[in-house]
Amino acid sequence: MATIDPEVLLPNERLRELAEDGELVQIHRGDQYAEEGDTFEIDGETFEVTAVEHRTLGDLTDEDARAEGSEDLAAYRERMERVHRDRFEWDDEAEVVRHRFEAV
Repeated sequence: MATIDPEVLLPNERLRELAEDGELVQIHRGDQYAEEGDTFEIDGETFEVTAVEHRTLGDLTDEDARAEGSEDLAAYRERMERVHRDRFEWDDEAEVVRHRFEAV
């Protein structure tokens, strides 16, 4: 168990704001950036990583999308393609890592 920099897991200010507001409780990333039990702090509030799971983009559901601040999976997919522009193409077989966390 370690203390990590929140920017490692949540790479932009908007994601950190969503986490702080409770609208973002997990994030899928292309690599693993934390271990279960790791903690990070945003504006004095401590969060703990509660689960780390390897998945594929095809495993994602509307529930996953909502946990990441999107209305549904279609909106999440559109956001990923817009944010990552030329660096990302949705592939259901692409491996990702889900990091779940909660305020403690």
